[in-house]
Amino acid sequence: MIAELKQTTESKMQKSLEALRLDLAKIRTGRAHTGLLDHVQVDYYGSMIPINQVANITLLDARTIGVQPWEKTMVGKVDKAIRDSDLGLNPATQGELIRVPMPSLTEERRRDLIKVVKHEGEGAKIAIRNLRRDANSHLKDALKNKDIAEDDERRTQEDVQKLTDRYVIEVDRLLAEKEKELMAV
Repeated sequence: MIAELKQTTESKMQKSLEALRLDLAKIRTGRAHTGLLDHVQVDYYGSMIPINQVANITLLDARTIGVQPWEKTMVGKVDKAIRDSDLGLNPATQGELIRVPMPSLTEERRRDLIKVVKHEGEGAKIAIRNLRRDANSHLKDALKNKDIAEDDERRTQEDVQKLTDRYVIEVDRLLAEKEKELMAV
């Protein structure tokens, strides 16, 4: 029971960390990367699907993403989907190729993005601490029901705390990495 509790808690903490990684990847720096468009949805004959299922996405250079829809009729819809996304991008269509240039970031915009990054990180830390609280309350219930001994409960609480500390440090590392990436001109 204790091993299972620790395992599920760690797996949930890992998922929180992965969610943070994905959220941070969406926050753009001055450089282009194809993962930036991953969450953009395109209207494909009445259903909304991810852009990478209707187009080939490549890097044309360090500051430009190339999007080439597989069907000629989709060029306008893909262009509109990118334009309407919350990324603040301004695509330019050239025949069947859509060029998506990455505008350079101003100092003020960088500071705003760092605030967003810190907010995301705080959310991840809160999620990890909530998982610790849930694990500890399960332990207290198990102790109350006499399913485990006091020593086991205390030892497991310490293990869960070490797990929490490890994941919080990892969140801080990811945030520092992203902040450094944002401040690089």
